[in-house]
Amino acid sequence: MFSFSRYSLCVAVIVLLPAASVSAIDTPDYFKANCMNCHTIGGGRLTGPDLKHVSKRKDRAWLIKFMMDPKGMIDSGDTYAQKILEESRKVPMPTLPGLNRDRAGKLLDLIAAESKLKKSQFEGIKFSNKPFTAKDVEKGRKIFLGLTSMEKGGTSCVSCHSMYDISALGGGRLGPDLTNVYERLKGRKAMSAWLVAPGTETMLPIFKKRPLNKDEIHALVAYFDSTKKESPSQPGESRTMFFLFGLVGAAVVVFLFDFLWKWRFHAVRKELVKR
Repeated sequence: MFSFSRYSLCVAVIVLLPAASVSAIDTPDYFKANCMNCHTIGGGRLTGPDLKHVSKRKDRAWLIKFMMDPKGMIDSGDTYAQKILEESRKVPMPTLPGLNRDRAGKLLDLIAAESKLKKSQFEGIKFSNKPFTAKDVEKGRKIFLGLTSMEKGGTSCVSCHSMYDISALGGGRLGPDLTNVYERLKGRKAMSAWLVAPGTETMLPIFKKRPLNKDEIHALVAYFDSTKKESPSQPGESRTMFFLFGLVGAAVVVFLFDFLWKWRFHAVRKELVKR
């Protein structure tokens, strides 16, 4: 009985420890860890809207309900929730870890307090408006291909995406082709904001702790700008090349083994056959 109770206590501690650690984080740190990758307070839109004076757009009860269950609000057909989704380029707000009604209320209080300041600590990154150069484009292409490592160690774009000018086997197919992404995201500001806070389920956990810096974002946006008039790569082309490379490689291996087999050691075998 004692051992069972001790076991139950250990399980309870293990299960509740993550929740306890989340609840122990103060509100500003929680905002930095879970909200700043998609929102600013006074710095303009990123993936999600600028939260400055958000309480003037909808009442507190609606905001708390949306924060706690954004997907449910969107699926319910709520007009304003649908509007947020459209303006966020169809990227839904994820359910935040450890968020309860009390935490949501404290976040709204924090946003209200920061909204009154001339410059909030959560204003976010300011992007450069200087013209793109050929050097910027080349640097961006190298970052895209993984030839230049990102400062924080983020995964190169080509791991999941393709681009019109990638030859032979092409890029990854987990994500979409990015040839015309600059136009799809409506220009420089939105493209830069997306790279600050990629909001998809695949990219969010990768770049949340390894964000791109301003120079990397500038270079990538320059590269994407240079590709906006090109035609996207065709998946069939890289698949054909992959098949041909595989076929040729297999043939080379077979002929190599056939050649080496002729030179195998067989003197002992000959003597045994004679006997």
